[in-house]
Amino acid sequence: MKILFVGDIVGKPGRAAVRHFVPLLRERHGLDLCIGNSENSAGGAGITPESADDLLEAGLDLLTAGNHTWHRREVFSYLDRPSSRQLRPANYPQGAPGRGHRVIATSDGRKLGVLNVEGRVFMKSIDCPFRTAERLVEELRGETACILVDVHCEATSEKQAMGWFLDGRVSAVLGTHTHVQTSDERILPGGTAFQTDVGMCGPWDGVIGMKKESALERFLTGRPAPFEVANGDAVLQGAVVDIDDQTGRARSIVRIRERLAG
Repeated sequence: MKILFVGDIVGKPGRAAVRHFVPLLRERHGLDLCIGNSENSAGGAGITPESADDLLEAGLDLLTAGNHTWHRREVFSYLDRPSSRQLRPANYPQGAPGRGHRVIATSDGRKLGVLNVEGRVFMKSIDCPFRTAERLVEELRGETACILVDVHCEATSEKQAMGWFLDGRVSAVLGTHTHVQTSDERILPGGTAFQTDVGMCGPWDGVIGMKKESALERFLTGRPAPFEVANGDAVLQGAVVDIDDQTGRARSIVRIRERLAG
């Protein structure tokens, strides 16, 4: 089973990159399923039903999210739909809209479990991502040995710790949130593919997808400045993971970066 996972999708440029490259990557790599993190898909912060549907229609099979999930209230009822293909981090307290894990299937019926958790270092104090992951991975393993985890964290140490914690129990632990792609993709000793951060899908000539002028004003003056999604060329960044269907062990992980002229 070959899976494409793309990082934080930022606004219209990120959605355009997904729309352009996902069909091409499906053919080039013989992909079975494509997944992406949509938490910045609506104007650079948050998700709307429209932005999520746009990504699903563009070729993604399932969407994960992170700390910006709650930025737009109109997504709450969308998350609660029984058929929703938009996840949110599983370790939010009981009663939060939506769910954080799901099993999806390839066109020929092979199953992949997907789990989304959010870190706590330099982020909100929510339920423990490690214990939540441990519990839900066991649930998912009742249906399939193939499991991908989106670990949405600020701290690289917390993402790496999750990789080691779940090594041998899941097929892949892939990091999101920082929008900066790391070059440490590898297969851990237990057969789990790992990358600290798969990167982003969004404007290349900005600061993590936002206009550099606003970011510079914040850094230089210490005063707030409104963030706007940058213009120009867009990139799609992510990873392709090849998983053994029978054992759930990863065979390989390949870092992906494609650039779309603006």
